[in-house]
Amino acid sequence: MRQTEFEKSAGAVIFRDATSGIMFLLLHYPAGHWDFVKGKIELNEMPRQTVLREAKEETGLDDLEFIDGFNESIEYDFRYNGKSIHKKVLFFLAKTKIKKIKISFEHKNFQWLNFEKALEKATYDNAKKVLIKANRLLSQSL
Repeated sequence: MRQTEFEKSAGAVIFRDATSGIMFLLLHYPAGHWDFVKGKIELNEMPRQTVLREAKEETGLDDLEFIDGFNESIEYDFRYNGKSIHKKVLFFLAKTKIKKIKISFEHKNFQWLNFEKALEKATYDNAKKVLIKANRLLSQSL
């Protein structure tokens, strides 16, 4: 029987206010999918610290302000180097005032998109569900 490894990651639905409304950040990963900023939680690191570190590394954003009341998680299985991995990702909602992104070598591109376009662009259903919940919370708090 194959052994499954477990990974825990943290990420964020990052948004900014624009003249046209709320814009969400999606990153284009080398595997071809569009998703949010996220990464593995390192030893002795709290999930929000992971988000701050990953956002800085992947996008250059260093001004994230977490929005209370949003804590979502997704779980999925994948294979990497012949190993079965079960991953759990904790998602937060975070606001930035910075529009200019400095994309890292880990990604091919990025886009700031309104909710409808971001929902269309996000590759995975679980990412779409997280985005819908984030947008719902933002709509209620406006």
